[in-house]
Amino acid sequence: MKKIGLLGGSFNPVHNAHLALAQTALKTLSLDEVQLVPAGNPWQKQALAVSGQDRLEMLALAIAGHPGMVINDIEITREGPTYTIDTLKALPASASYYWLLGTDQLANFCTWHQWEKILDHVTLVVAQRNTHPFEIPQLLAEKLQQKGKKLITLSFEAMDISSTDIRQRLANQQDVSRFLPKPVLAYIRQHKLYI
Repeated sequence: MKKIGLLGGSFNPVHNAHLALAQTALKTLSLDEVQLVPAGNPWQKQALAVSGQDRLEMLALAIAGHPGMVINDIEITREGPTYTIDTLKALPASASYYWLLGTDQLANFCTWHQWEKILDHVTLVVAQRNTHPFEIPQLLAEKLQQKGKKLITLSFEAMDISSTDIRQRLANQQDVSRFLPKPVLAYIRQHKLYI
């Protein structure tokens, strides 16, 4: 059975920490591939100022030359709010899935739509982020125990990068070259995004 990592997010824009996390998960968990799953219409966030097409283009540029990383556009092409559970139900049952998330997402995981059911479809893999301490919410810990499931922690060199910060820096015409793959930065400049 194929082992597939799933890295969801707005990727608004995709940055070096996203790629480092995917790369670390590929190696550490011996995954066959990591699918980057850009959100179409994330229900817990404000509307995204950049189109799904632009985010897909930036992702394609970012992962070029990175074997084992692929884009899954299922959420971009689906109508309505983006719920992780709907995405997971639509994936082929012929693989085992590992959902990659940071400690920031872990902290609010129990607010996700039908979060208990998500646990039936994936193994959660948590990577440390500097901004949030590693702490499994009590409700999640209890539910994992009930279902006999484990949460995997990924030893990951936490990088102090966020898409929000990058967008802010771009709006203020500050240098972001150390946070982004060169082709992604070139695309942002060419299409005058985030200014």
